[in-house]
Amino acid sequence: METDQKPQTIYRCKRCSRIVAIQEHVILHKQGAGERCFKWKKRGDPLDRDKKPECSSIFVEPMKWMQAVQEGHVEEKLWCLGCQARLGSFNWAGMQCG
Repeated sequence: METDQKPQTIYRCKRCSRIVAIQEHVILHKQGAGERCFKWKKRGDPLDRDKKPECSSIFVEPMKWMQAVQEGHVEEKLWCLGCQARLGSFNWAGMQCG
């Protein structure tokens, strides 16, 4: 019996290649107009307003390796358990996607 499964996306630490998340941990989010409001030059090209910026942020559910989350912090940086490289940050009060 053959199943047509597409390969799952795996997120790894850039420095040591330790697996930090897989696609099923990713939380989908909807891009809003907020990106435009926080743009560095708000008086940009008026024809460029229809163009949606591409989001480079990945939002994942809390996982065991996220020590700061487990300790109850509201905002903190995330570090790789394998090599202590900075992986990103979190903020339960909200973050701008970008």
